[in-house]
Amino acid sequence: MKRLLFASSLLLLLLVAACGNQKEGLTMAAERGPTTSLSENPNAKIDYTHSDLQTIYLAGGCFWGLEAYISRIYGVQDVTVGYANGTGENPTYEEVNRGDRGFAETVEVKYDPARIQLSDVLTDYFKVINPTSVNKQGNDVGIDYRSGIYYVNESDVPVINAVVAKEQVKYSKKIVTEVLPLTNYYLAEEYHQDYLEKNPDGYCHIDLTILDEPIKVDSTLYSRPSDEELKKKLTDIQYNVAVLGGEEIAYSNDYWNMFDPGIYVDVATGEPLFSSRDKFDAGCGWPSFTKPIDPEVVTYAEDKSYHMVRTRVISRVGKIYLGHVFDDGPKDKGGKRFCIDSASIRFVPLDDMQQAGYGYLRSTVE
Repeated sequence: MKRLLFASSLLLLLLVAACGNQKEGLTMAAERGPTTSLSENPNAKIDYTHSDLQTIYLAGGCFWGLEAYISRIYGVQDVTVGYANGTGENPTYEEVNRGDRGFAETVEVKYDPARIQLSDVLTDYFKVINPTSVNKQGNDVGIDYRSGIYYVNESDVPVINAVVAKEQVKYSKKIVTEVLPLTNYYLAEEYHQDYLEKNPDGYCHIDLTILDEPIKVDSTLYSRPSDEELKKKLTDIQYNVAVLGGEEIAYSNDYWNMFDPGIYVDVATGEPLFSSRDKFDAGCGWPSFTKPIDPEVVTYAEDKSYHMVRTRVISRVGKIYLGHVFDDGPKDKGGKRFCIDSASIRFVPLDDMQQAGYGYLRSTVE
């Protein structure tokens, strides 16, 4: 399908040029994919100069859409499109399309393991392919449109196999995505590079709105210790506030005026709750945030103490007292002010997030 679309598009451009008609908004009449709406690339503002980049090669149908999608995954420094694991040297697009040389349309992915793990890159990859389909993705059919994971580091194999095994439980059919060492890779012609950036209305078999899905925190990764265990683990002020629901003093707590990059987690369970990017100076003497990292990491309860009616904020897994939420926050950011007690949260600096198991949330901070 893609090759037909490209040919149709080229013919259309030639006809327009011949007629001297430069009308804007011309679109291909042939069928398009779900959407080619490109969201902002979160990697564009990140300096990867000193990053220890790793490389993986992924095949998943038309490489135009796969490139646009993978390049917008946080932690991916660069993506190119090319032809991999075929026979001979320097294939052209037309030769690859014939299928007799066995090349697969493939993207070369350079990623920063300090920001995203290979397992997360692959999990995101599997979201946009059908791994049980043989030589077919979307409308495109042929050996060049097979799915495959091609590695250059043998140490990646256990990670790849673990992700494939995890994905397999989602399907009744066997996953046929190749897992092979990379034997060769040739860059595709220049007009294929960043194709959807150059041609926003171009064909794409991938629903790029997946990129707009909010981050979700997996509650099963965390558990609440008993009150007895918490009493041993926490300081007196932490236990009094988080477990017993006491109050700490304004302007005399750990985080009220700290704005270093990082996240704030439940002091009892470690479940991530708030990001420094959503923190602001509310002038109240307590840490204030416009929203939690994931709306589901907190719950609410009515609080009628001190002859007032307020909304209490409680952590999802730890079920500890965090503070209150009010409607006097920044209007341009939703209007909420989560007024949180420092004693109920623990700060994890940005540079420590990966090692502490919160690397997947770095995009909520940077």
